[in-house]
Amino acid sequence: MNGPRIEDYALIGDMQTAALVERGGSIDWLCFPRFDSGACFAALLGNADNGRWLIAPENGGTTQRRYLDDTFVLETTWENDEGAVRVLDFMPPRGKAPDVVRIVEGLRGKVRMRSELVIRFDYGQIVPWVRRADGGRLAIAGPDGLSFRTPAPTRGENMHTVSEVVVEEGQRVPFVLTWFPSHEESPAKIDPEVALQETESFWREWCDSCQIDLPTDTRNLVKRSLMVLKALTYAPTGGIVASPTTSLPESIGGVRNWDYRYCWLRDATLTLLALLSAGYIEEASDWRRWLLRAVAGDPADIQIMYGVAGERRLTEFELPWLSGYEDSQPVRIGNAASDQLQLDVFGELMDALYQARTHGLATERPAWALQKVLLAYLETIWVSPDNGIWEIRGEPRHFVHSKVMAWVAFDRAVRSVETQGLDGQVDRWREIRDEIHRDVCEQGFDDELGSFTQSYGSKELDASLLLIPLVGFLPASDPRVRGTIEAIERGLVEHGFVLRYRTHMGGVDGLPPGEGVFLPCSFWLVDCLELLDRHDEAQALFERLTSLTNDLGLISEEYDPVSGRLLGNFPQAFTHLALVNSAYNVMPHLPSPMTKRHAGGS
Repeated sequence: MNGPRIEDYALIGDMQTAALVERGGSIDWLCFPRFDSGACFAALLGNADNGRWLIAPENGGTTQRRYLDDTFVLETTWENDEGAVRVLDFMPPRGKAPDVVRIVEGLRGKVRMRSELVIRFDYGQIVPWVRRADGGRLAIAGPDGLSFRTPAPTRGENMHTVSEVVVEEGQRVPFVLTWFPSHEESPAKIDPEVALQETESFWREWCDSCQIDLPTDTRNLVKRSLMVLKALTYAPTGGIVASPTTSLPESIGGVRNWDYRYCWLRDATLTLLALLSAGYIEEASDWRRWLLRAVAGDPADIQIMYGVAGERRLTEFELPWLSGYEDSQPVRIGNAASDQLQLDVFGELMDALYQARTHGLATERPAWALQKVLLAYLETIWVSPDNGIWEIRGEPRHFVHSKVMAWVAFDRAVRSVETQGLDGQVDRWREIRDEIHRDVCEQGFDDELGSFTQSYGSKELDASLLLIPLVGFLPASDPRVRGTIEAIERGLVEHGFVLRYRTHMGGVDGLPPGEGVFLPCSFWLVDCLELLDRHDEAQALFERLTSLTNDLGLISEEYDPVSGRLLGNFPQAFTHLALVNSAYNVMPHLPSPMTKRHAGGS
């Protein structure tokens, strides 16, 4: 292992971008001014010369860390022979300019602290021009500017900005880094202590409005997961990115490295249900408005993902100057999957907007008009092969999950007319819904396997089939569904967790084999076990999954059960969403998102 594990990182953010701080005191990833902007610290995907900001005792020491209660203020406590200090790292809710604030506080003795700031704009490639100004230092290159201010003595050293200070008990030394457009004047100074108070107050007030009734340990995990969703929200638009990172590998040394700093439609329903179940009506409303803006236009142009403001052009390219996390190459920026056809997004969108109305968000007539246009288009293309939920980069196929979600689209349209008083061609939608249902049951089920399959005519299994009862296509009690769940348990479960599908050379995705177990799919198995009344097994798997969160309650997309390491982009909204919804599902006395999503059948 060449450096910190993925689980060694903490998240801080200001709801427009985020930074990853490893337990040794280095900020190794930070994009300014947005989640999807170029990184000024890219050591996560390269080395220290690609940009980082280290604050730690010169003589090292042992560390403990935590978030201050119900906040994203990270507290790291260091102890060594000289004494003890703590470092508070946070990003205040943004005013005009985004800030990273680090406050060093002496707790005992006299500890020599060193700040080493290495700024490299454009993902670690561009060395800025640094000069003294306004009582601090300014780093400028192209469109980017950074202002660095601290009362500690500061000097330049080998293209680094170094500050050294001896911190005594009770002494507090702040460091503030602020981004600004280089063509503007440097931003005004902020008071670090006031910023700390405001940051703590913001998060605690937000958490105080959380309406969840769960046992304490589970409640804390769910609350932290909801906070991750809030932190991954781009506040100006309401869009929620899948992750703040790109190219953290699904297999160490492998090529399955993708940019997740965008907003996926596949997360739409789970996001709404998670937010609404916790009482976060405003956030759910903002997400719905983002969805509607993003997909507005010609239904033929609908995408599976968009930029944080609804951008459609997410051109994918590689950064050859970055070695990749533990030499996992290539490092990718952008995501070519944005150009794929994935039929399931129509079902996700229709379900999300249906659930929003069901759970009390006001009906928006223009939204319903858009939905009817999307349905008319889906009617013409649902018979087509597509790239599927996993964004397969091989040949399009007739994926069973995609067809099921096309069924969901028409089913929710019918329900919208029947239960919500909306208008539409309900007889025609029922007819298409039933046609899709027959098609899937006839072509997507394999009698020999006793299971639905990944695609029509295939013998392969796919964990997305676990969603069949969760979206209401068939009840869990149906022998075909029970057989599918049992087949997945036999064929896709490794070390107690679920693979998406079997990757192999020349397989469906056209990529070299190898990835970890997929944690959202493992939570889907929890939900299915619960539907089958296998409550003890569901609870046990849920507890195993939640034990994979790091010491701060954060979790990624995948896990390597052999090495015991998290894999993939981090933290991952999709996994945190699945955790939140499964937490409700395994608590039998509570109304669950699963039952709210019509886990019945037709």
